[in-house]
Amino acid sequence: QVQFVESGGGLVQSGGSLRLSCAAAGSISEITHIYWYRQAPGKERELVAQIGVGHTYYINSVKGRFTISRDNAVNTVYLQMNSLKPEDTAVYYCHLYYPPRNDGWGQGTQVTVSS
Repeated sequence: QVQFVESGGGLVQSGGSLRLSCAAAGSISEITHIYWYRQAPGKERELVAQIGVGHTYYINSVKGRFTISRDNAVNTVYLQMNSLKPEDTAVYYCHLYYPPRNDGWGQGTQVTVSS
């Protein structure tokens, strides 16, 4: 299966923006759905956003602030995050499945939002 490498995280102040990238080691053009998850300290991993064929999905807490997109030409999925809040602090991951599977996880990218 395709492996992902996440990048773009960092430390940002509340209200700031980050753009996460998820580079695939292989073609994603035939993959219909790709997901962004996050895991905050002491919490379970949660779905953040999904991109499918012609549609996207966001959890309520990020709707209107985050935008998921994909560029099949460079085998990369993006997560544009605006108006960041301290509760967005987490490690963010790409994944191929929902519900998530135990395998197929990268190292993730840390996002820290200071108040």
